[in-house]
Amino acid sequence: MSLQEHIAAFLRHLKDGRNVSANTERGYSTDLDQFASFFGTITVDAITHQDLRSFLGHLMDLKLRKSTISRKLSAVRAFFSYLNRQGVLDRNPAKLLATPRQDKRLPSVLTVDDAFRLMQAPSEDQREALRDRAVLETLYSTGIRVSELVGMNHEDIDRNGHLVRIRGKGRKERIVPVGNKALDAIDAYCAGKAVSTGDGAVFTNPSGKRLTVRTVQRILGNYRKKLGLSHTASPHTLRHSYATHLLESGADLRSIQELLGHASLSTTQRYTHLNLDSLMETYDKAHPRAKKNKA
Repeated sequence: MSLQEHIAAFLRHLKDGRNVSANTERGYSTDLDQFASFFGTITVDAITHQDLRSFLGHLMDLKLRKSTISRKLSAVRAFFSYLNRQGVLDRNPAKLLATPRQDKRLPSVLTVDDAFRLMQAPSEDQREALRDRAVLETLYSTGIRVSELVGMNHEDIDRNGHLVRIRGKGRKERIVPVGNKALDAIDAYCAGKAVSTGDGAVFTNPSGKRLTVRTVQRILGNYRKKLGLSHTASPHTLRHSYATHLLESGADLRSIQELLGHASLSTTQRYTHLNLDSLMETYDKAHPRAKKNKA
């Protein structure tokens, strides 16, 4: 089999055997296509660890972000691990392939005031504004990913219990609370919906098809510009803001980890770095040995 054929078999394995999301499958496909283009007609059994280091050097020469390079290397490692498990290779040349050290970047968040301004930005009672308000309120109320938002169905919402079932990464499900503001916005929007695809989608476009991730990004981008918010504000910014505002209000990290659907607590811990000013203020007020001497 050629390198491209082995990649095709691996992608089928991801879809059928590991039941990965469509976004994950597309990401692996794109990254491994680039990998195959770099190596051309070479067979998988001829690729060495040094060859993979050359591929890493090629990615770095492209001036890609370190996070992008790490993602591509993760796809390569998963591919060679699969070949090794299947007996195609008796060794794994990617096993010791090093990942570039990541830059530690703090996530962008909105202040509580800016978050409230954003929720109120779709002020008209027209159908599109009702949809936009429901989208923004739901993102901020639940902290879900934009891909999870567009995948939400009516049957997932428990209005009496103020809960919503979320299908997250790796098809994992979790239950998260949803506030009255978001539920009211969803009800107002759904009451005016004219058409539906019949698949139960909550958020749809004018033709009744399920909203796309790109459309939600564009919706928030329009209101971001209207309000003059930071250019980094995105749907994921609302997720970061949700977690940070919960932390500032006293929620513990373990609870926030469950709500966000993080597999590791270390992923959630980055929000503590955003809250240092608030933590220091609390410490100065509460700790008996923290107060500075007054002249």
